[in-house]
Amino acid sequence: MLMGASSAAAQAAGDAKAGEAKAAMCIGCHGIPGYQNSFPEIHRVPMISGQSAGYIAAALQAYRKGDRKHPTMRGIAGSLSDQDIADLAAFYSGHHQAKAPEQVRAPSATVAALIEKGACASCHGANFSTPIDPSYPKIAGQHADYLYVALKAYNIQGNPHIGRANPIMAGITQQFSHAELKQIANYLAGLPGELATKAQPRFR
Repeated sequence: MLMGASSAAAQAAGDAKAGEAKAAMCIGCHGIPGYQNSFPEIHRVPMISGQSAGYIAAALQAYRKGDRKHPTMRGIAGSLSDQDIADLAAFYSGHHQAKAPEQVRAPSATVAALIEKGACASCHGANFSTPIDPSYPKIAGQHADYLYVALKAYNIQGNPHIGRANPIMAGITQQFSHAELKQIANYLAGLPGELATKAQPRFR
């Protein structure tokens, strides 16, 4: 679930130090613990510190291309070069967190059936922090409200401002009701993971 798109930027060599200098446009949302986005509904912005460089690059490329349609992120990504994307990916992926455990808490029988139906572990790993492809995200411990909004976005078609174009994820999420997607999101958010919001200094 929540797969990224393969991209040239994901293959580019990033410079974490250069990425730190370029992150000013990112920290206003991603550097504030608990910060909320109000579009398309109120939810916390995703934790990206500790995410893989491949996924961060793929996500930014998808926003720049328009496969992800969040207006603010599209505007930001559209201003970035491939090197900028690679540098930012290197910077945020370098915020190492505690390694996620190999085994995670078993879900309820109801949620276990949903996870199995969606084949979530087959792409994101048994602990949901070891995706099989570097362009796929770690999702264990991610904010539940963000996961829920992201999962619903794959089902939106033909809207120029909202939605995510990913045929694999769309095929998966269309199997579930909104209530079931929320159950999945809540379970994943409660797992120990490697993601965090790295608070940035107010004065740089």
